[in-house]
Amino acid sequence: MPGDMHDDDLDQLDPLDPLVRGERDHLRSLVAADADGDERAVEAALRPRSLEEVVGQHRVRDQLGLVLEAARLRGRAPDHVLLSGPPGLGKTTLAMIIAHEMGAPLRLTSGPAITHAGDLAAILSGMNEGDVLFIDEIHRMSRPAEEMLYMAMEDFRVDVVIGKGPGATAIPLDIPPFTLVGATTRAGLLPGPLRDRFGFTAQLEFYDPADLDLIVHRSARLLDVALTADGAAEIASRSRGTPRIANRLLRRVRDYAQVRADGLVTHDVAERALDLYEVDPLGLDRLDRGVLDALCRRFGGGPVGISTLAVAVGEERETVEEVAEPFLVRLGFLARTPRGRVATPAAWTHLGLAVPPTATQGGDPALFDAE
Repeated sequence: MPGDMHDDDLDQLDPLDPLVRGERDHLRSLVAADADGDERAVEAALRPRSLEEVVGQHRVRDQLGLVLEAARLRGRAPDHVLLSGPPGLGKTTLAMIIAHEMGAPLRLTSGPAITHAGDLAAILSGMNEGDVLFIDEIHRMSRPAEEMLYMAMEDFRVDVVIGKGPGATAIPLDIPPFTLVGATTRAGLLPGPLRDRFGFTAQLEFYDPADLDLIVHRSARLLDVALTADGAAEIASRSRGTPRIANRLLRRVRDYAQVRADGLVTHDVAERALDLYEVDPLGLDRLDRGVLDALCRRFGGGPVGISTLAVAVGEERETVEEVAEPFLVRLGFLARTPRGRVATPAAWTHLGLAVPPTATQGGDPALFDAE
């Protein structure tokens, strides 16, 4: 365990070893974080620090590397960057990497935290030349702040309005050139004028099992977790194509291996641990199976409205719609139709239920065209 290691142990490692040279700071961070029992700090320390350390997302990594290298050669701040994609795929990590690669400070905030134009003006007025500003969930910014951001991104200037009514005065405020990195899980909600002002847009995709396997091995090495190749493969296969989930499951399997096994994460140990935590072989958790079970057993496979389905599983509509439904649709277990959600034959089969004749309508492509 990292908590069993000390700085003296790290100092004994060969400083010429590329692995040690690249991950020495990671190990020190993990030692301190694990000693404090801080799961958030452990998760943060597992993040890659450079583009070379990023696993997967090859297209985005190559494109972003070109943008940053060109900016370095010109001696200017990179163009504004928009990162979109489902949660847990590395948008925040890439923002941190952009700042690290450019040798610039990173300022972090979120769209919901910027409720007034004044909030944004306060943030921008404190920026220095070359700084990187990261706005998570940028699509949730208030409209006045969003309109102020247009001018800041394009002209590096904002107008601060003093007073109200006819006597109000707009004072122009120049801002040093900076790079805005926006992250969103719902790119379709971004207004066109805002989206068009980003010089580079990257759509992050779900990871394939091979890349997740590499991520699990890397995180296990940093966490000093002993695991076999088939143990890592089992964790990767249940991670829903998401590195954040892979790292979380690895830590929970590590706990199981320490308490109920000999500390080695094998295929059997990983399988028993993930079964205990109610993560099935396809990565479905309790909520996912609850949605499918309610849809098939209580509503005969649908169609049923999303609100009714949420009440049936005791969750908020937004939770079912944004957390469970996208994964179930991606697996082909659930279809969105004009009349409501419908279970596909694959869902019935996964639950071990007989597929009714009416379930075949879930395979009609036309049913996926509407909400």
